[in-house]
Amino acid sequence: MARDVGSGAGGGSWPEGLSATVRASVDVHLPADERETRARARIAADLQALVSPFDRKAAPVHVTGSAVVVGPRGTVLHMHKRLHRWLQPGGHLDPGELPSDAALRESQEETGLSLTHPVGGPRLIHLDVHDAADGHTHLDLRYLLIAPDQDPTPPPGESSEARWFGWDEAADVADEALVGALRAARLQPEAHLQDRSASEASNRPVSTGAVGTGRWSRHNGREGTNRRGGHEST
Repeated sequence: MARDVGSGAGGGSWPEGLSATVRASVDVHLPADERETRARARIAADLQALVSPFDRKAAPVHVTGSAVVVGPRGTVLHMHKRLHRWLQPGGHLDPGELPSDAALRESQEETGLSLTHPVGGPRLIHLDVHDAADGHTHLDLRYLLIAPDQDPTPPPGESSEARWFGWDEAADVADEALVGALRAARLQPEAHLQDRSASEASNRPVSTGAVGTGRWSRHNGREGTNRRGGHEST
């Protein structure tokens, strides 16, 4: 049975009962396809079986947290420095962190953007299990994060290639481990805020004044362009 309190192999500790809390969120999550169905079953089983499921140094199989970042221009991906693929940001948990905490921290570190969870708190939108570097297996919990309409500015030490992708373009570069998360994020209402904003602006009344007439100004998001990639979650 999982033990998520006390010191792990990495010298860190996690809140008592965290495995049960995360397991509960996994159990109520509805998978969208067969791959995610298998991932949910594997994550639930390993949360029960692993002694330290959140400690990357305790065992090669461990929980990670990643995010699909959404905003006016689509979604933000970064080029993984070792895998040379376009991935969503995310990574390992630091001692004491929840998976949603790690997703937010890692995503901000890797993109240089000020990100937030949705109104109402962290929202788990996708699950995946996949092989990672150094013989690890990641039990990856994917969360939705909201970004401002700004260019990513990764700090030194992170991949310098991070940018906005339009949704169709992101799907084109995604591998099978990422495509389901993108599909889930695109269904979230926050992914369409810019569309609604533009529609509302186009229906606003014409402004009149001493200088003449004209529609009130509004901002349109833009989509970037680039090529291929996949996901390893760290």
